[in-house]
Amino acid sequence: MSGKTISTILRHDNKQNSYKIALLRAINDVVMNFPDAADQHRDIAIPLKLLADYWIAYYWSFVDVNYQVYQGPRSNRNGVLSNDISFRPELTELRKKWLDLNPSGNRPSDGFYLINEFRIKRKYQSYPLSFSNLYKRTNTKIRTALEQPIRYAGPGNWQVFEKPKPLRMYDRSGIIALPGAKENEKCLLVDFDLWNSFQDLSLWIEALCIHEWSIFTDHVEQASRNITRGMVYTLLTDRPDNRRPLTWERNQIDILLMEGHRFECPWSGRIIQNGVTYDLDHIIPVSLYPLNEMWNLVPSDPSFNSFKKRDKLPSPEALMQARPRLIRTYDNYFISKELSASITTDVSNRFLKTQKKRPDSRGITDMVTHYVNILAESRNIARFSI
Repeated sequence: MSGKTISTILRHDNKQNSYKIALLRAINDVVMNFPDAADQHRDIAIPLKLLADYWIAYYWSFVDVNYQVYQGPRSNRNGVLSNDISFRPELTELRKKWLDLNPSGNRPSDGFYLINEFRIKRKYQSYPLSFSNLYKRTNTKIRTALEQPIRYAGPGNWQVFEKPKPLRMYDRSGIIALPGAKENEKCLLVDFDLWNSFQDLSLWIEALCIHEWSIFTDHVEQASRNITRGMVYTLLTDRPDNRRPLTWERNQIDILLMEGHRFECPWSGRIIQNGVTYDLDHIIPVSLYPLNEMWNLVPSDPSFNSFKKRDKLPSPEALMQARPRLIRTYDNYFISKELSASITTDVSNRFLKTQKKRPDSRGITDMVTHYVNILAESRNIARFSI
């Protein structure tokens, strides 16, 4: 699939709802979240479960119980209006339960936080079982809905994508599966050239998806006249902030500091030891992707983090200078039994290179450096020097 084909699907395909737009945006986000998948030059199997996670994040802003934003027509059947999207009841209930657990959290981007919480075992285990089960039911309902746009993308049935099937039914000699894919789970197969097209055109694809999504929703009959194209654009582009606490992670680092271990800010070189104030910095900013995984969290100089780094990515030169400090940071993580287990799991869930070899600090630093460079180039992110 070329950029022209992607553009045709977004701009000219018939659409009864916003599913096709959401599908392409989800594939685009998956590509950017698994940076080394293209390195093996094979077709990639994406679990529908993973794509469904992104749909939870995208549609989250449209299921505010007090401000529903419809995503397609609703027909009247026996005096009852049908849902515009099949999973609206489940996702609406999930958002309501989220607000019960987080009374102060009611942003359109909270869905992005939630899906990333549920990718990290230490995070999702802190949620009540009833909430976790509701999340799973919502994801399962969305997986069924996903097959509609996969089937009808392009000029005919299954013309752009083949019908998803369980991973075990694919010829594994010619494909790779993303981390976490299970043998019995249905997967969407994305060919290698298409994956590269998404990576090369990522920023353009996201912008076009949001633009076309805003236009599409603007033409849907809404219950409220206050729902405009501009408002929909604002909902779709809301970005998470860094307000959610990283209490467990900071506690584990504080234990290392109290035991006499020292860290260095990767960017300024400032020594961080027991009693010294530090920020727990996201190498990849939360505003880009809210990745609270241990490889992405490093103790850093608060002044540098607040006034120079902010929402930028390090330049290639900055990464080269920071490399030995990042290695020592990850070395410290491996000293802690808890942090060692967490960073090993987090890295294994993100990078395909770790599926055959247990990661070490140098390897993690290399993978993170590769990821930063891909994101900066694909997303045209501002970079800082040190």
